[in-house]
Amino acid sequence: MFRRISFLALLLAWCASVCTAQSAPTQPVSFIRAGKLLDVDSGRLLTNQMILLRGGKIEAVGEHVTVPSGATVIDLSKFTLLPGLIDCHTHLADMTDGEPLRVLQRTAAENAYAVIPNARVTLLAGFTTVRDVGVYRALVDVALRDAIARGDVIGPRMFVAGAYITISQGAGAMTGLAPDIQLPWDLHYGEANSPWEVRQKIRELAHRGADHIKILSTGAVLTHGSNPKSIEFTPEELQAAVDEARNFGLRVEAHAHAAEGIKNAIRAGVASIEHATLIDDEGIALAKERGTYLDMDIYDEECIQDTTKKNATPADFLEHDRDLGEIQRRNFTKALRARVKLSFGTDAGVCPHGINARQFAFMVKYGMTPLEAIQSATVSAADLLGKSDLLGSIQPGKYADIIAVSGNPLEDIRLLENVKFVMKEGKIYKQEQ
Repeated sequence: MFRRISFLALLLAWCASVCTAQSAPTQPVSFIRAGKLLDVDSGRLLTNQMILLRGGKIEAVGEHVTVPSGATVIDLSKFTLLPGLIDCHTHLADMTDGEPLRVLQRTAAENAYAVIPNARVTLLAGFTTVRDVGVYRALVDVALRDAIARGDVIGPRMFVAGAYITISQGAGAMTGLAPDIQLPWDLHYGEANSPWEVRQKIRELAHRGADHIKILSTGAVLTHGSNPKSIEFTPEELQAAVDEARNFGLRVEAHAHAAEGIKNAIRAGVASIEHATLIDDEGIALAKERGTYLDMDIYDEECIQDTTKKNATPADFLEHDRDLGEIQRRNFTKALRARVKLSFGTDAGVCPHGINARQFAFMVKYGMTPLEAIQSATVSAADLLGKSDLLGSIQPGKYADIIAVSGNPLEDIRLLENVKFVMKEGKIYKQEQ
């Protein structure tokens, strides 16, 4: 009797495995012939490389990889291949046009539809992953991330904050309104004014699907009634943010311009400082000691000045911005020389979406080698995201996020401004001859 039961159990298990195997969809297999391939870890430009892709991931890379039967062959033998780029400071899901109050001119639904083109142009520019660091209308970024993941719209892989964590009337708040105007819930979702309120907001954001937490340690340039040199959250509030986020496995990035606000955030344990405009020598040393990334958007000053020429920048924003651009660029060079960790972040949204790669030339102008600039948007950015096992280089086991350019970006970094081929998770989104 026992033998009959055992035999029946084995038969049923075998049948189940066969049925599962038959019903499982076949994973697409692709094979890329690369002209040259940049190994971003070593800095070597490899030749005669073949890449085997299966099911959206890289299975093999090398000179002697063979083409499997039935594989789709992609000939990129005239191009240089790199891993998909990562921008660690974007605002894809916001439509402020440099003026936050314009958010009030659209309904939440209008805003959600209006940001779809931002995602598309960013992906087609070669940025296959972004860290989106806050929205005025809470959770619009969560919806956009999920729509992209489902394939409803085209865009980069997004890691989102859900909302700004800000003090009332602070750098991430909707300011400049008459005091008797009451905002809807989604336009003041992240306001917090004590350590326990900070914890409460982070708990809510974790529940609503945030991938990381954005907290504003100092005032801002592009906020009415703000001052980028002011301190907003206290050290105790910043510490509460980091501790509570850690409870949910989330990292925290801190917007910070003022030197003391930068140091308060680093001491609290944030993963990165956004902007880091007025960082001093002590802050640079502290960032190096703690392994904190500086995510310095040194190109967007060009865009602020460009809108100024068109009389499109509010006067108080210009006053906040006075002299800060050049100071930030000098401090970028100082941090680079001190060997502080630097990631690629553009504050896209201040500049038009899709021109993110223009920052590479500025990073080189202010001291980086072309390789270091590329590494800031690949291996370093993946490390900041905590996704080095999946992103940042063309290696087996990682996502098949691959871009291609004509020529050698180690000789001309501006080639990255004209990407010819874009693949995300094995799917081609752009292919030019």
